[in-house]
Amino acid sequence: MEGEAAYGFIVNVDAQGSGLLSDTEKPEMRRRLYDVTGTAFEQAGIRPPRLYQEDRGDGILGVLAPDVPPVRVVGEWVENLHQNLRETNRDLRKPLRLRVGLHIGRVTADAFGRSGRAVDLACRLCDCGTAKAILRAAADAPLVVAASDRVHEDFVLPGGRWVDPKYYRRYDVDLKEGRTTAWFMVPGRCEPPEPYAEQHPEPAADRPGGPPEQSGPRTDQPPAAADTAGTADDAATAGTADDAATADDAPTAAARDDVATGDRVVQNVNHQYGTGRMVVAGTVDSIDLSDGGGR
Repeated sequence: MEGEAAYGFIVNVDAQGSGLLSDTEKPEMRRRLYDVTGTAFEQAGIRPPRLYQEDRGDGILGVLAPDVPPVRVVGEWVENLHQNLRETNRDLRKPLRLRVGLHIGRVTADAFGRSGRAVDLACRLCDCGTAKAILRAAADAPLVVAASDRVHEDFVLPGGRWVDPKYYRRYDVDLKEGRTTAWFMVPGRCEPPEPYAEQHPEPAADRPGGPPEQSGPRTDQPPAAADTAGTADDAATAGTADDAATADDAPTAAARDDVATGDRVVQNVNHQYGTGRMVVAGTVDSIDLSDGGGR
């Protein structure tokens, strides 16, 4: 009934970069926008009157009836939208790229549309700087999804058909109403790109929105030198020292530079486990380090 708040799942869709389109380009963008989103709802089995849609110019506000399972939107609808965008963008010089904000809460209907704090939050998430920055950073992706903390907890974490919580990353975002937590996902990627990596080279903790919550230790750091260095025992399993040696292992002219200092000679020594320098008394004729035990 008009004027009474009802519980609903809110989907807000917005086109990235629509302000750069000319007046002659906008109608075609809107046609494709309604086509990819509407087809995705059909594919997920969500149709009016269980689906309300309201035009927002370069976007669409959708509110689903309480009997529509939200996981169907988070999973099937999002995946179908992603595939529909890939298809429609195949031959476009300016691809259609979308941001989607998801939230759930009380929505009030009247003769002019739908309103409520829950509607505001879905729209704010869709339009927040972090969502825009993630989509800019994911240059080859047509879609970014921003889910509220409540949607993530209730419908993403439990998983489901085409719903995988490990693909989402958490950011604290600053909205007009204050700072809130949101979860971002780029379909087709195991994680969204760092939104402010290029614009803000300072540490992540100092960037707007704060650093993403990590689900485990980072693995993008190179291994320590001690972990990558071989040992004599490692070489032994592949054959003898003579078998392993190659022309590259032999000392080069640069490595044989001897610098005499009185009766002491400093010589570079190059062997199969690396290049080092050693100081010895007297002249060095040859040193065999092939067994890895040289000192």
